[in-house]
Amino acid sequence: MSKVYPSAQAALEGVVASGQTVAVGGFGLCGIPEALIAALRDSGVNGLTCISNNAGIDGFGLGLLLETRRIKKMIASYVGENKEFERQFLSGELEVELTPQGTLAEKLRAGGAGIPAFFTQTGVGTLVAEGKETREFNGKEYVMEHSLTADVALVKAWKADPTGNLVFRKTARNFNPDVATAGRIAIVEVEELVETGALDPDHIHLPGIYVHRIVVNANPEKRIEQRTVREA
Repeated sequence: MSKVYPSAQAALEGVVASGQTVAVGGFGLCGIPEALIAALRDSGVNGLTCISNNAGIDGFGLGLLLETRRIKKMIASYVGENKEFERQFLSGELEVELTPQGTLAEKLRAGGAGIPAFFTQTGVGTLVAEGKETREFNGKEYVMEHSLTADVALVKAWKADPTGNLVFRKTARNFNPDVATAGRIAIVEVEELVETGALDPDHIHLPGIYVHRIVVNANPEKRIEQRTVREA
């Protein structure tokens, strides 16, 4: 069965549903699955729990899901660029679980590896550790964090072959591979689809066994999160 689908809408069909947990790749606006996020908004599903490093910006990325009230809970580490996120959170309309960035990455990696929990020093003695088990190792205190998995993972890669082997480009490699492995179903948006065998095995960042569906978006917008230019 082919993993390649003709559109983002087709790639989501029969997979996404209201109330699911969806993990979304990307680092800021870099390496986000733009077409898949827009298609998820248009699918009409709601009540989602979204796991992502950030929540997009107003009118783009996960901001599209926030403004259409598709998300009930965000598990994220950085949310400072989204006014609608702020409004919903402060008004009690959105549940938020803030997680240290490295801890979030490890939660996803551990979930994908089948590891249910791990201990870390990050957050010890802060609000992050409240209500969590702590333990001492080698004279230092650690807090136990549970791993994360998702019903669906939405991923952005640079290149893929039809079997789902993936190559990520630079900063887009942050979070995307971990998101892919943590999802029960991983749907990947790629800029370039190459023939099977065209990718050097040593250059493949994620093997196709983790990938279930692929859609090509050859011309993503790649919006800049904060544009800063020198004055004339």
